[in-house]
Amino acid sequence: MTGRAWGVLFVLCGAIFLEGIDVAMLNVAMPAIRADLGLSTGTLQWVMSAYVLGYGGFMLLGGRAADLFGRRRMFVLWLVVFLLFSGLGGLATEGWMLILARFVTGVSAAFMTPAGLSIITTGFPEGPQRNKALLVYSGTAAGGFSIGLVVGGLLSAIDWRWVFFAPVILSSLILVAALRLVPKSPRPDRTGRGVDLAGAVTVTGGILLLVFGVERVTHASAAWTTGTIGTALLLFLAFVLIERRSASPLVRLGLFRSGSLVRANVAGLLFAAGFFGFQFIAVLYLQELRGWSSLQTSFALIVIGLDAILSPLLTPKLVARFGNARVIFGGLLLASLAYALFLPLTADWTYLAMLPSLVLLGVAFSLAYGPLTITATDGIAEEEQGVAGGLLYTSFQFGAALGLSSVAAVNIAATEGTSAGALLDGYRAALVVPLAAALIATAVSAFGLRRRSTSPSEGPSEGPSEGPSEGPHEGPSEGPYDGADAPSAPAPESVRQADLPSGKVPA
Repeated sequence: MTGRAWGVLFVLCGAIFLEGIDVAMLNVAMPAIRADLGLSTGTLQWVMSAYVLGYGGFMLLGGRAADLFGRRRMFVLWLVVFLLFSGLGGLATEGWMLILARFVTGVSAAFMTPAGLSIITTGFPEGPQRNKALLVYSGTAAGGFSIGLVVGGLLSAIDWRWVFFAPVILSSLILVAALRLVPKSPRPDRTGRGVDLAGAVTVTGGILLLVFGVERVTHASAAWTTGTIGTALLLFLAFVLIERRSASPLVRLGLFRSGSLVRANVAGLLFAAGFFGFQFIAVLYLQELRGWSSLQTSFALIVIGLDAILSPLLTPKLVARFGNARVIFGGLLLASLAYALFLPLTADWTYLAMLPSLVLLGVAFSLAYGPLTITATDGIAEEEQGVAGGLLYTSFQFGAALGLSSVAAVNIAATEGTSAGALLDGYRAALVVPLAAALIATAVSAFGLRRRSTSPSEGPSEGPSEGPSEGPHEGPSEGPYDGADAPSAPAPESVRQADLPSGKVPA
């Protein structure tokens, strides 16, 4: 890769690192925020849920906006919004101010993240270069979350407001670097590609209600939850009907004929559900039952962050040798093993007893997260890369919400009393949820291991059966090369590694 390409990748990695560290720091700072502002449990829950609603609800719309209005423009614009509202959160004196700040920050991340991902997927040619860039990108995201756990504990010990002000400083630096390094490009030609407002309203409303219903499942009645989720499903049905008739759909339904894209999104959703559900229970176990401080807990879990090192160093070599499908399958198997090893936890487990699960989970994340990102965007037309990225991150975000609410519901149902034994029973029951999610994800990913007779020269054997658009691509390429070096058609190395027969994976 050229120096300019590395510079652009550095900026985009900074943005995804910012998103990861922002979420992790707030998780650790919640007790300090509650104590200072006197927030009720319900308000505190909304501070967390507001970000998830904004992020998960608008991600798909954000991906389409990047394709229609320009990836660099969307990235820079929403980075500014992220900066401003993070600062507002630091100045908050009331709960509603924090909730508003977190919701808008989540929306800005929903537009910024798929724009950044699509800059990579359209700026680097398919194959080893793009794979390396995406693996570095995913490792940085994981590193941001892991480092944020510790940094959040340190900043909270000083003043919780620095949990909001620190991202302002970091995002300001990223903004300056983005304006200087990410190349400008002409506005995409939107001829025949209008804004699908009806589709945008229905799918965003559906995602918002679905995430909201799942997030509140432990705090609302069964009738309310059923009604909320049922309404969300009706909106999704309306969205499908609208997209079938739309001349310029928000999401071309033909994308879902790609088996690799569907598998990546389903496996990603389940993997995120297990990963975040496990972390939630692990934190409760360490702090509620063992009495560890937030900072001690942060340092205990930071070992999971070794994926930030393995993703750019080890995973590219494994992908080149075995292909994405096998690496993903191996990562999900390791995640299943990590959760299984944590099931027999006791009230006095030593850290050394927990360590194998935490290390395995870090390795699993490094093997699964980056290759899932590659598989979900590989072979997708350039003008739909933003939507493909939005789909994947929507799956990750909804999976996280589903995992958190599921383990919380099981934990509450299985905990009878406040004794150490009762708490332990609740944790053990809840830990079955991430294990089940990981096992199902492993089974889903196994379908990508089927041997194929397709040779590299024949192209992918699986993918959308209809073209990416009604005609030839008309928008200018955006990315590190200003479109000059990005191929207008997939190069021979763009054959998806997951679909190649054994022994024919490009080096």
